[in-house]
Amino acid sequence: METRKVLLRSLNPYITCYVCKGYLIDATTVTECLHAFCKTCLLNHLSTNVTCPKCEIVIHQSHPTNYIMPDRSLQDIVYKLVPNLFRNEMERREAFHKKHGLPFDNPLNITESDANASSSSANENYHRFDEHVTVWLRPDHTMEPIKCPFICCSWQTTVAHLKKLLAKTIYGDLARFKDFDILCNHEIMGKDHSMKFIYRTRWRNMRPPLELYYRKHIEI
Repeated sequence: METRKVLLRSLNPYITCYVCKGYLIDATTVTECLHAFCKTCLLNHLSTNVTCPKCEIVIHQSHPTNYIMPDRSLQDIVYKLVPNLFRNEMERREAFHKKHGLPFDNPLNITESDANASSSSANENYHRFDEHVTVWLRPDHTMEPIKCPFICCSWQTTVAHLKKLLAKTIYGDLARFKDFDILCNHEIMGKDHSMKFIYRTRWRNMRPPLELYYRKHIEI
């Protein structure tokens, strides 16, 4: 397969902040329109406005900050694309904390042994430090409610994971996960849909928690 080089400047419209014109730092997305900005830039804007800085859509008349969310996936992409951006940002934060006498664990100062220990710990605590969402699993009229319908899970959790949870909880048998349909706003969700995808594309105008309904599977 032929390798194609892409100039960084051609990606700038997707990885820069509309407010400060710099590369995104602590990328934060408006759930209403999915435009992303630096967290500080967006919060400063929303301190006196209720609209998106870019498209000017009204986010919320009284509590716009309830409808924004961190986008770590986008931020990871920005750090990987822009040389030294992560290093420069961490050094800037370290200098700020030092100036004000505040503690700061600079990840750039982690030794190899510390990194290995951290990696081992991360593997043992998979998704613990990932973005999370609260899901409310509600039955339709054909099903009984489960004992613990509220679940705090990773953005990366998929519909298939929730189906297996329901199968284990209701039937005590993981193999019966195909016996369920999961819906959001009356639309059946695909088994590979993540909670992040559903929240941003199907639940985008609603308040948390993310409400998902489950029912017995219906062949279509």
